[in-house]
Amino acid sequence: MLGYLVRRLLGMVPVLFGTTFLIFAAVYALPGDPLAALAGEKQNLSPAVRAELTQRYHLDASLPAQYWHYLSGLFHGDFGEDLRGIDVADQIARAWPITVVLALTAWTIMAVAGIGLGMLAARRPGGIGDRLVLGITTLALGVPFFVLAYVLKIALGLELGWFPTSGVREGWPSSYLLPAACLAAFGVPELARLTRAGILENRYAEFVDTAIARGLSPTRIAVRHVLRASLIPVVSVLGLSLGGMLGGVVLIEGIFSIPGLGYTMFNAIDQQNGPVIVGIGSLLVLVFLAINLLVDLTYGVLDPRVSLERRG
Repeated sequence: MLGYLVRRLLGMVPVLFGTTFLIFAAVYALPGDPLAALAGEKQNLSPAVRAELTQRYHLDASLPAQYWHYLSGLFHGDFGEDLRGIDVADQIARAWPITVVLALTAWTIMAVAGIGLGMLAARRPGGIGDRLVLGITTLALGVPFFVLAYVLKIALGLELGWFPTSGVREGWPSSYLLPAACLAAFGVPELARLTRAGILENRYAEFVDTAIARGLSPTRIAVRHVLRASLIPVVSVLGLSLGGMLGGVVLIEGIFSIPGLGYTMFNAIDQQNGPVIVGIGSLLVLVFLAINLLVDLTYGVLDPRVSLERRG
């Protein structure tokens, strides 16, 4: 177990450096002048101010030199300053809790709805519940979650007034439920179908026959044995979905004007504010790698037959 963990942590290092370099290179390649975008269309920077800002943020240096300067600060826990002189770490600290609450709320909705619908469909294959779940998931797969977000924002927020349409002033859960449900919608169909397929596959496995022979109750067999074994692929999807949600919040936070990481990055891209883009992007990559590691470690908890050492 310890050896597997060490190997995975060492394997994460080149992935982290590679992905952050790609993000940095993409920002470096953005067209336009970031200093002109900072000043605005109706203002011009004086040559002295432009020269000072260029030297301060190493804008005249090569890509490798800029990346090395960024890494040097990152090794000391310093995300640097953006082009307005505001500390990037402070911006992340303000936006991060909002994004975490939104992502975890969406993830919980997706897990409960996806697993619940999958269990409902697996009770009687071909029955009414199974057909209903198949219809719902098929419909959900055909509608992009950001289109659904606009429709529900207008229908449930503006027309009916059931939910706030922007910001997080009313706190959790009022301000988070609607955008979280829209964000969760893209993962529910896959989760429901995986759960259904897993239950149907494990229902007649040998370990179920053994549990029946031991005289265990049907409920205990269904929950402790069948459902537990069926959740292994589901856990993988849930883990990857949580990482994906942190990326999907860029659209959702933009639609609902939620001041989280996605909204901050969206504004930074519009303003060509490279340090903010790279800082948030690096953080999201690190979180995604950590989630993947946690998912792999969870396999062994759900199913003792899975050997982490053998998979490593």
